[in-house]
Amino acid sequence: MKRWISLLLVLAAALSCTDRLRAFCGFYVARADTKLFNRSSQVVLVRDGDKTVITMANDFEGDLKEFAIVIPVPTFLQKGQIHVGDKSLVDHLDAYSSPRLVEYYDSDPCLRYETMAMPSPMASAQAVGGMAKRRADALGVKIEAAYTVGEYDILILSAQQSSGLETWLKENGYRIPGGASAVLGSYIKQNMRFFVAKVNLTEQNKLGYSYLRPIQVAYESPKFMLPIRLGMVNSNGPQELFIYALTKNGRVESTNYRTVKLPTGMDVPLFVKEEFGGFYKALFAEQVRREDMHALFTEYAWDMNWCDPCAAEPLSPAELKALGVFWLDAPDNGGPQPVGPQGSVRPPRRPFPSQGVNVFLTRLHVRYDNAHFPEDLVFQETGDRENFQGRYVLRHEWSGSGTCEAATAYRKELPKRREQTAQNLATLTGWALPDIRKKMHLSAENTTEPPAQEKSWWDKLWGGK
Repeated sequence: MKRWISLLLVLAAALSCTDRLRAFCGFYVARADTKLFNRSSQVVLVRDGDKTVITMANDFEGDLKEFAIVIPVPTFLQKGQIHVGDKSLVDHLDAYSSPRLVEYYDSDPCLRYETMAMPSPMASAQAVGGMAKRRADALGVKIEAAYTVGEYDILILSAQQSSGLETWLKENGYRIPGGASAVLGSYIKQNMRFFVAKVNLTEQNKLGYSYLRPIQVAYESPKFMLPIRLGMVNSNGPQELFIYALTKNGRVESTNYRTVKLPTGMDVPLFVKEEFGGFYKALFAEQVRREDMHALFTEYAWDMNWCDPCAAEPLSPAELKALGVFWLDAPDNGGPQPVGPQGSVRPPRRPFPSQGVNVFLTRLHVRYDNAHFPEDLVFQETGDRENFQGRYVLRHEWSGSGTCEAATAYRKELPKRREQTAQNLATLTGWALPDIRKKMHLSAENTTEPPAQEKSWWDKLWGGK
């Protein structure tokens, strides 16, 4: 009886995958989350119209007395616009949208089924006054507001000149690196305020948290942007940034840098299953190299009513609201129908926690430094709702003994398929093709060198130099 149940499950899987244009199918195996990357930051951007909610997940390690952030914001923030969030929601969003590895099993070809910064107590509202205020005034710095929100002491500052602001920040215990004045000055010219925060250790002890929760801010501004330059002034190397944009209408992209979709859907050798983390880090590094570190990469773009395959359950409406999705209670919420990978309408396979919500998720990944990203990131929401995911395929060969004509043709094509899989991996990661072939145990007679590309006219002109 168990054999018959197993056979029925296999046949059901084969039949469910016949329309490959409408669904990815396959079995989810592994995902590449942000934990693979050092010096990485996560930001959730919720945007509709001029309304924005930003959730900033802190990756600070060390003595919490030394934690401090300075973030340019486009408008004044009242206390009610600042909130302390839940890091587990950011982790859930990361898991749901991570690039993933999936697995297929070839069926019997004889069956007619298609498969297819310095320690210092923060000035609170009560402490801001007297000598401190006179010193700020002398430096051209205005303390517009002071709040304590959760475990954070927060000031909203404006300034007349960058040198005065830099001096004030240093005198008040913020580790501002040399050279920050020019970056601060550009934000002052844009009439931006500065959101500065430190940890209030007394409040943190009262709350009982041993880690830093994300800071959330909500504001209205026509500027859909994310300031990154200030954090690069004292950076000793490239940094990783993961942006999860939640919008109503469609995919989010940068307007001042290239936004590139990662290569996806390619077959890779079976040994990648045991080293998927290393594979994905190499893949991303290779794509960054090809773009000369001048691009943002789309890793995921999907209607949150469904997923296929699911690397994690979609977020529930309550979780989305906690991340700042403010339109879910609106009477017109519902939005367009989910769109499949090739534009076909695709209903959910099963009820999901977020089914019926009108939320489109774009996951962007950028590796950046001061030399390659001289401007802050500016975004726009597009009307593109076509679903996309970074997805890589393991395909297990059929090993049956059938002797039908289709089985003979299948076996004849296997060496070519194995070689193509090896070349796919080399192209994706930049790994040496001979090393890949060796790990795949490919014999020399079954391998072919990729065709040499014809030199471009400029290579011919200058000899490739």
